[in-house]
Amino acid sequence: MEDYLQLFVDETSFYNRIVLGNLLPENLWKALPHFIQTWIRNYIGGTAVYFISGFLWSFYIYYWKRNVYLPKGDHLKKTYSMWILRTTQWNLVPISDLKGTPQMHRRGAFQDAIPSTKAMFLQIVVAMKAMPWYCLLPTLSEYMVENGWTRCFSRISDVGWPLYLLYLAVYLAIVEFGIYWAHRELHDIKPLYKYLHATHHIYNKQNTLSPFAGLAFHPLDGILQAVPHVIAFFLVPTHFTTHIILLFLEAVWTANIHDCIHGNLWPVMGAGYHTIHHTTYRHNYGHYTIWMDWFFGTLRDPDLDSPDKKM
Repeated sequence: MEDYLQLFVDETSFYNRIVLGNLLPENLWKALPHFIQTWIRNYIGGTAVYFISGFLWSFYIYYWKRNVYLPKGDHLKKTYSMWILRTTQWNLVPISDLKGTPQMHRRGAFQDAIPSTKAMFLQIVVAMKAMPWYCLLPTLSEYMVENGWTRCFSRISDVGWPLYLLYLAVYLAIVEFGIYWAHRELHDIKPLYKYLHATHHIYNKQNTLSPFAGLAFHPLDGILQAVPHVIAFFLVPTHFTTHIILLFLEAVWTANIHDCIHGNLWPVMGAGYHTIHHTTYRHNYGHYTIWMDWFFGTLRDPDLDSPDKKM
């Protein structure tokens, strides 16, 4: 058993050497405890994934392909009207508070709905304040794996591809279920919403939502929504490397679902669905797919909410 657990330690040590060994002088990290090395590596990796995915996706949709993805003219007027309709319909904001909202008027009435540089900068600030805390979760999960407390396995060959794929499907189902309910309770339990999740929901309009809002959470909020990844590997045999990859892919996924662009790829819970969540606060709590919202009755389809169909 100890020999098998050593495989996990060797793997995490390898990752530490790759990241820290190439970025920091050896005398700054080599003598640090393995747990601290792992946390620093996760912090560097998480920050890199956040900025790379955020900047690349922002450049692609706001500049390179802005004529493709960003509404203009009459269509944007309809989008703005739909935002007001959704907001007032669900009694989220008094109609008297909607004057001048959203900040589409900054560059003239109904110009391209690109988030301002200030909005994106503030999202980055919130995310960077939380990042050291976020990175404790993968660090603790690796520590638990290295000590044999979980059902992780080191090599796919230990179980074979058919079982690996079956376990992965069960793992993802547990994660989907767990994140749905964690997210929903962060809305339904008022103190959790007020003191944790409200930090993220200040971004509730097209010109404030951006890929950088994906990790702009209160630290505890972000951790609570990622905990299902850790719970899952106590319940189902999980490939260790796959678990790490999926944790870090969260940063890429959350960047994607905050860009307000409806990809319309069933059954993916893409940005079109998630934008509705940010405007009604009562729908589309799911993560990767629409299935949990469909099953529990909280699904709202962006195609049915489109301006062209409603106006």
